[in-house]
Formats: sequence, C-alpha cells, structure tokens
Amino acid sequence: MRALADPTRRGMFERIVTEGEVSVVDLTRGSGVTQGAVSQHLKALKQAGLVLERPEGRKVYYRARAEGLEPLSAWMDHYRAFWRDRLADLRTVLEEMDP
Repeated sequence: MRALADPTRRGMFERIVTEGEVSVVDLTRGSGVTQGAVSQHLKALKQAGLVLERPEGRKVYYRARAEGLEPLSAWMDHYRAFWRDRLADLRTVLEEMDP
C-alpha cells in the first residue's frame, strides 16, 4: 500500500495498467515530472512487486504485475467482511430503536 500511497506513483501505475506496457520515455512525457523522478517511482513500484520491466535496446518497458496487488486485495477483503458485519449490527440496533 505504501507504494501506491503517493498520488504521482499511483497515477503512473494506473497508466501502466491502462496502456498495458509503457516505456520510461512515454511515462516521463505524460507525467509532468523529471525522468529521474519517474525512475524513482518505477523503482518503488518494482520493489513492491507491482510492475515488471522489459529492456529492449536502449528503452525499458514496464507492465503491471497483477499478483502484486494480492496483499492489498486480501487486506480489503478482511475489512470488507469487518464492515459488513458492523453495518449489519448497526442496522439491527437501528431497527430495535424504531418505534
């Protein structure tokens, strides 16, 4: 989650997911940040297991790694069940209060 907490990094990840495979040059062109900053964001995404890189000549292409989102998905599933149960309890209390 830390890797996706930064809005610029999250935007890059979303762009990679949407476009399928994107070069560093293309990410830099559309990001409004320097190539060095893009590289640092990509490094964080790669370390988090969210992207894979594929060098081709002088270019490097990045694509999303869906398995990298599994810990986030598991965390959300846990809390989805937690809140579903809490909201059901709240509904019961509210129904009991209704005259």
